[in-house]
Amino acid sequence: MWFEVFSFFVGVFFSHAAFRIPFLLFPRMKSWNEQFTSHPEPVNVDGELLLRVLHMRNFYYLGLFFTFIPLIFGWLTIQYGNAPLGFGLWLSSGWLLISNISSPLAGEGPPWTKTLAMKLQLVRNEAESDKSCCQFPAPVWEVTAVRCAICRKILLNEPRPDLGRPRSDGKIKGLFLLILSGGRPLVSLNEEE
Repeated sequence: MWFEVFSFFVGVFFSHAAFRIPFLLFPRMKSWNEQFTSHPEPVNVDGELLLRVLHMRNFYYLGLFFTFIPLIFGWLTIQYGNAPLGFGLWLSSGWLLISNISSPLAGEGPPWTKTLAMKLQLVRNEAESDKSCCQFPAPVWEVTAVRCAICRKILLNEPRPDLGRPRSDGKIKGLFLLILSGGRPLVSLNEEE
């Protein structure tokens, strides 16, 4: 009995982790992070940041394809092997697949979107224009919002999601927080812009 329960939860864990492999592992490679400050320091709003937001979006959708691996193995394991393990794989990956495909219909998509990248580009454009917040604007994305590093004005009231930088809070704790949050910001700011 306990072996079946353990097998089921092992299947659930592995299929849940398979979805998150692309945006947990790929962007944390050293060569991907040389241009960024270390976590949790503010990130300059520049072309590299916009590209990283779009890459994280692509890694999120790549995770949907990674979900098919435990879905197929779960179905095969149910038919030809350890049924509790296969059911855990199949159930968790099927649920992740359905919830992530249907979440944009509910207005809840990935934390990294084209719209977010466009908002950041608008902040860059405004900082380089005559309508900038101060004489020498330097927009940086802090944990809670995009601010000017010089005059501290909020330029975009948008909390920062995970950007794929190696975490300063340790690999185990950082991995656990990312699995729980799915890369979404852990804080929200309700200030006026």
